This record gives sequence, C-alpha cells and structure tokens, in this order.
Amino acid sequence: MAPRVQLEKAAWRWVENVKPEEITQEHIELAYRINLPACKRGACRRNCKGNPNCLVGIGEQAWLGEIDENTFHNIDDPNSERRDKNTFVGLTNLGATCYVNTFLQVWFHNLELRRILYQCHNSRAQEHDTETDYDPQSISEHLQYLFALLQNSNRKYIDPSGLVKALGLDTGQQQDAQEFSKLFLSLLEDTLSKQKNPNLQNVIQQQFCGQFFYVTECDQCGRSSALPSRFYELELNIQGHKNLTECITEFLKEEKLDGENRYFCESCQSKQNATRRIKLNSLPPTLNLQLMRFVFDRQTGHKKKLNTFISFPEQLDMEPFLEARPGQKSVYELSAVLIHRGISAYSGHYIAHVKDALTGDWYKFNDEEIEKMEGKKLQLGIEEDIAEAVKSQSRKPKCSKGYHCSRNAYMLVYKVQAEEHLEPSETSVEVPAFLQRLVDRDNHRFEEWCMEMSDMRKQSVDKGKAKHEEVKELYELLPARDGEQYEFIPLDWLKKWLDDSTATKEIDTSLFLCTHGKLHPDKVGDCKRVSLQAADLLYRRYGGGPRLDGSSLCRDCVSWRCRVLRLKNQLNEDFKEVSNLVKRSLSGEGYWVGKASLRSWRQLALEQLEEDEHEGKLSDGQTNGQGPHTNNIKEFSSELSGNTEEEMKTFNEDILCSHGGLCILEAERKLVSPEVWSKLREYFPKAPEFTEKQEPCRQCLTLEQEEKDNEAVSKMMALDQKNQLLNLFHEKNRPMLSKWPQNTDVLYVVPLFFVEEWRKFIRRPTKSSPVSNVGNSLLLCPHGGFMFTYDSLISGEAQHSALAQRVGSHQQTLHRGSGHIHPLPPREHRGLHPPVHHPARAVLGLQGELFVPAAEGPQRV
Repeated sequence: MAPRVQLEKAAWRWVENVKPEEITQEHIELAYRINLPACKRGACRRNCKGNPNCLVGIGEQAWLGEIDENTFHNIDDPNSERRDKNTFVGLTNLGATCYVNTFLQVWFHNLELRRILYQCHNSRAQEHDTETDYDPQSISEHLQYLFALLQNSNRKYIDPSGLVKALGLDTGQQQDAQEFSKLFLSLLEDTLSKQKNPNLQNVIQQQFCGQFFYVTECDQCGRSSALPSRFYELELNIQGHKNLTECITEFLKEEKLDGENRYFCESCQSKQNATRRIKLNSLPPTLNLQLMRFVFDRQTGHKKKLNTFISFPEQLDMEPFLEARPGQKSVYELSAVLIHRGISAYSGHYIAHVKDALTGDWYKFNDEEIEKMEGKKLQLGIEEDIAEAVKSQSRKPKCSKGYHCSRNAYMLVYKVQAEEHLEPSETSVEVPAFLQRLVDRDNHRFEEWCMEMSDMRKQSVDKGKAKHEEVKELYELLPARDGEQYEFIPLDWLKKWLDDSTATKEIDTSLFLCTHGKLHPDKVGDCKRVSLQAADLLYRRYGGGPRLDGSSLCRDCVSWRCRVLRLKNQLNEDFKEVSNLVKRSLSGEGYWVGKASLRSWRQLALEQLEEDEHEGKLSDGQTNGQGPHTNNIKEFSSELSGNTEEEMKTFNEDILCSHGGLCILEAERKLVSPEVWSKLREYFPKAPEFTEKQEPCRQCLTLEQEEKDNEAVSKMMALDQKNQLLNLFHEKNRPMLSKWPQNTDVLYVVPLFFVEEWRKFIRRPTKSSPVSNVGNSLLLCPHGGFMFTYDSLISGEAQHSALAQRVGSHQQTLHRGSGHIHPLPPREHRGLHPPVHHPARAVLGLQGELFVPAAEGPQRV
C-alpha cells in the first residue's frame, strides 16, 4: 500500500475540478477512503494507517493458529518451588550472604550438633499458637527453627533472614568468612552455656574444641615449660606449600627464640635462647582446618587471595602429629569443603561441598541450588574454572587416588572416622514435636500458595483460550465487504483488544468527532472500517460509543476542506499576481498597506476563511479560531507563507495607531495601487483603509512633538549642569580630607549613588531621567546620626566619597582641624556602622559646587 501522505493526497485529488456546492456522495466516500482495497495478510510489514480497510499488522498474528497455553500467563509453575524427593533444602541469598549459607549447611549436616540444638529448651516454640507467625528470639531458637525447616520443609529453599537479622549482619556487604565462622561458634557457645541442661552447655567444646601446648625449652638449662591453649580450628599457612601435610607440619614446626625474642627462663632467671613448638594434645570430633587464603599484603595495605593449589586427602591420619595418647582417635574423613570462587579477597562467591552423613553422597550447596554429585565422590573440577584468569597461574597438579586439589578451598572439615556399626539413634536425628508443628504449619502455607498459584494459572489459561476463540471468530468477521453496512472502530482500541497484556476497555470514539458530531475526515486514518456484524458483537461485549456508521461521513467537513484546498490553489495565483503588481511603479492615487501585513497576507487570508466558516456556516457555538480545524488551517498557512513573524490577527492593523488613525511612522507602511488593494480587499473586507491623502494621527503627531521638546530641554539641562560641575563629572581636582583644600573651611557630603545617577543623565539626557533628589538620608544611621566617623573618612573606609555645597536641611559639617563631625551620633553608637560595603557611600564636594534643587541636601563636613 502507498504511504500515508500519498493516500491523503489521492483522497482529495478530485477537489481541483469540483466546487464545494457540486460535491456528491461519491466525493465524500473518496475523502473517507471507503473504497480503498483491503491489504492481504503477508502483503504489509506493518499496518497501513492511511487505509481504513487494512486490518493487517494490528496484533492478530499472535492469535491466529495454534497457541501454547503457557503464553496465556506469566506465572511460573509453583511446583518448581517444591523440594525434590531425596534431596536437601537450599537457602536464599539475601544479597551478599552466600558465605553465611555455606556455614549453615555445613553445621546442619553435623548430626550431633543438630541433635543437641533440638534438645535446647524453647518455651516460646512449645507454647506457640500455630494460628500466628512464630518469631524466634535467641540464636539457638533461630537455629532450631532453621534446621527443622532444612530437614522437613516442602520448599525447595527457605529464607534465613530471621537468623541473619538476629546476628546483625549487613546483607549487602560480604564479610570475612573465616572471621564469621569463629565469631558465630563463639556466640553459639555462649548461648548454649546458659542452657539448664548440663549436657547442652559444653556441646560446642565437645564437637569442635581441641587442645595444644606451646612448649618452650631453654637452650641453656634444658628446662621445658608448656602453656595449654584451646582451639576450634587450625589456621594453616598455605604459601609455599603444595599439600595439607606440609601445611600442618609448618604449623607444628620448631621456632627459634633468639636475639630480641629470647625467652626468660625461670631456672636461669635471665633471658636465654630457646626453642618453641606446638604440640597437639587432643583433637575434636569435628576438625576444622582453615586454609589461610586471605592474607594481608604489606605492599598494598589490603587483603589479597592466594590462588595456590593445595592437595588434601579424603582420609586424614593425624597420628603423626599427635602426642602419644592411648585411645585417642586420629583418623578423620573429609566431610565438607568450603569454596570461594573469585580472585579477589573482597568479592566472589561462596559455595559448599558437603557429604551426607547418612548416605555418604556428596552434594554441592550453592544458595538456592543444590546438586548431587555423581557416584559417591567429591568433584571439585568445575569449581576450579573461575571466570577471572589469574596471571602466572600454575597448572593444576595431578592428584593421587583419594586426594583432591583446589586453589579455591579455604576451609576443610574433617570428622573422626565413625565405627562401622552404629546405633540408628546415632545416624538419624528426629525433629522434636514442638518444632515439627511449626514446620507443618509452614508446609501448609506453602501448599496453599501452590494451590493459589495453580488456580491463577488455570484462570489465566481459561481466559486466554476464551480470548483466542473470540479473536479467531471476530477477526474473520472484521472486514467490511463492498455494498454491506459498516462502522468505524478506533485503531488503537483494536490493538489493545488484541494485546492480551492490557485490560480491554469500552470503545471510545468521542475523540474522532468533528464539530458536527460526525467522523472527522482527518481522523479516518486512525480508524478501521469493519463490518456491521463485527461491530455489533464488539459493542455488545465491551460497550462504548458513539457508534460511527455510514451516515457519520460529514458532508460539511468535506465541503469545507474542498473550499480550503481550492483556495490554496487560488491563493498561489493571487499571491504571484499581487507580488508582481507591488513591484511596479505607482501611478495615480494609492492606498497605505502595512509592510508586515503585506508580507503575511496569504497566511491571514487562510485564517480569515477559518473565522468565516465558523461564524457563517457552522454556528455551533465555537469561538472564532478555536474549532477543531484551527490547527489544520494553520498548517496550510505556514506551508503557504513560510512566514515566521509574530502572528497578526487583522490585516493592516500594523499601521493602525492606538487612537484608531494612521500611524505616523511612514517607514512601516507602503503605498500600493488600487488594483492591489482591490485584490486584498476581497480577502479582508473589514481591514482598515487609508488612502494616500489620509493624514497621520494628529494626537500621535502632538505626542511626538512633545517628546522632542522634552528631549531638547533635557539636553540643555544636562549641558548646563555639566558646565557648572565639570570637575565632578570628570572626577578631577576632588578634595581629600588627608590634604585639606586651601581657603576651605567646610566640606559637604552627598551619596555616591546620587553622583552616579547624575552622571548617567549628563551622558544620555534623552535616555535617562533628570536627578531630582540628592537623597542624603542614605548617609544617616538608624539613630539619625552620620554613619561615618572622621577617622574612617581619613583612613579611606569612606573612599567612595566627595564633598558638595550645602543644599537642603539635613547637614553634616566638618570644620578644618576639628577632628570630628557635628552633630555626632551618641557615643555608644560611634563607628558601629562600617560604610565600606554600605549602599550609602559618600562623595565629597567643595563649597560652590551647585547641584540641582533637592528635597534632601548634602551633609556638611
């Protein structure tokens, strides 16, 4: 289909040969493009807005053919939030809390810790009414509820925000994971120590606490001293090492104490060289090994991460590192590996690989996502493929069977090897009844939410299917066939009807009406012509109106547009004729026309036609120039004239003075021949008419003469004052207090503002008003005294000052040698009004310098 502009021109091409009074129904249908051929599907890339019969590309593509029911809703399947069978529950990442989630999963899989926590007294949970939300308070209460949900919740993941908030953690800032582990165990230990049950008070020590001795031996006398110390984790340096054994060996190696670090021996009673080492005395059931990947860089003053590969075994024998103790279990099995992915100590992501204590299967815990490893082996390979490549990075070493290598592992958790035959009570942990009630309530709420989401999905699908059937039915009925009745429906409404994401409102055609209550010809491009049957169905289902059928084609608007378009062609010819006639020499009597009017008469002619149409034909109460066609006529006008001058309302008003006569400025008007004026008069019969013999306005001439006389008086006054006060005008030979003028006993003061205004008048007497007031009240303080002191005048604080002869009543005088000003302000106010930045700066003048008469005279000094 042709572009919209071409369709617009084609719809009105007939006006060249048809006068407004000759318009027929055929011409009206051409203007409304009733008979334009409809576009076929696939012929248009987008809808043809200039063709009311084009129903392609309005959104129908999404509805024609078979549709997947999932397109009818944007609600995810609630079952995707359900916990998978035989797997664990994840934890929501609240922003930057992945490090917290990893530790919680590791501690949850410590069966002994979980069992002990379930035994903690919790009267709040035991007495809680399941009809209201449970709100844990203490750390142990939060952990109890969280572990119970992790164990028996139906959800795929749960929200740990209650515990995180109780710990006072910033969810948007990643904390030091190793430091968090120490602080949390310490806090948990303090919380459990307050339990009444003695079996619970020392559970943290029993599970995580070991002991070593700092043994120092004097090189002189051989005396040995041992200082016991508890530990909850061993902090192992990894720099320069390749495997875990090397790291533990360095941790226990001897240290020489010499020089400034010599040891004070109690036996020798003096400082002696000595040897110090750590001796492991006892190990806990759960052995936490911190690999010190995050170290302080002295050069940069910041922490950095050591991306060093460290090899560690699945089974760790600690016997070589222990002091001989009968019955001490020393063989440990790997139960968890905590990973930090990233090359920076200040960013990255934390995940945990944890071994299920019941099945021996390995799982990867990544916040909400949980993945079971294939087989029963730990797999770290993918975790070593960090996105950011590390410069000068060594290749991953080959690992022996039963060993793993990692450059991202920062904590290893080993558990003492369990006996082969354990009681069922030691391998399983049951959730207490009081906690299970809370879990059941949460599961019930989750199931209700799933049902609600499923119902919403079903409703959306049912609604979408119904809409699909409606669209398929109505779209086939939309095209209006030749000779059948039709109606116009707004295009925008049809698009929204076919857009399922928005609610379909009633059909509103009120914005498409002309002043006669019918369809405006200019709006036909924003409507679509549909069959009467389709229109009836749409209005029956959605309502609205007013309905626009074949009788809504406006003959008056078409006639008006025909007249305007014909006038456009006529104006072009008249404009050329007038332009040529104006260039010819004038012979005989002429008429005055404003030059501005002459430049814009074509635009004014079109606007005048607009007013005539509304006043004469329409008679619908519209204010002249305010009807719906105003913008259209102005578009024509701008196109015709190209005039950018300020809009003019009446032709020839630019040479009409305020008294209704001919303006006196002859440069703004031009004489034109009677032939030109006759042509213009046809368009502007009410325009002011001035013949060549018409005299300019007498009142304007009188005012002009008065203005000239006033200017002459001002010039004479300025010249006279300048001659009298020449030195003051040129700022020459001004008196100074520091160098008192000879034969002068009295000086006078006037404001600088007055002198500046006076000079403006002298320089431009016709542009500035004469100065009528000296205004010396500016030099007075609020108490009526002179605001300058004699000292301030001498020191130059009143440097913008001069003296003048006394004129008027308010005087300030200064006699030679007196050293002060009369009359003085009260003593307590002297010097309190510094004049440097005050508007009442002063000017000094000699006696004999005379100013214009003033209401307030200069101040005598």
